Amino acid sequence: MKQLLIVFIGGGLGAIMRFLIGKLLPYSGKGFPWNTFCVNLLGCLLIGLLSGYFLRNSSENESSLILFTTVGFCGGFTTFSSFANENLSFIRSGDFNMFLIYSLLSFSSGILMVYFGILIDKQLH
Repeated sequence: MKQLLIVFIGGGLGAIMRFLIGKLLPYSGKGFPWNTFCVNLLGCLLIGLLSGYFLRNSSENESSLILFTTVGFCGGFTTFSSFANENLSFIRSGDFNMFLIYSLLSFSSGILMVYFGILIDKQLH
């Protein structure tokens, strides 16, 4: 039960942060969805930083912190469902170029951001 509460609180805080970023970078449903793209890249960078830290400093005492930050916060912060919905909109409207650009750029950039997060963590310690 404690673990569920930890994930719940982290996820709620992540969703609030995603909402606030969406207010800073509103998306009208047309053009490139910068808000979802930026949130997902920030989330990838953050989970890379956290993964690097937790891999280097793993202990039983940090399992709650791992759940709170990675599963909870990052899970609530990133937006795969929005990403999928936006891509479906591109397909429905026949904008296959935007679909390919957004999908490939998100996928490749996301992996790179996780990797950069791990590298940044290594450089900091």
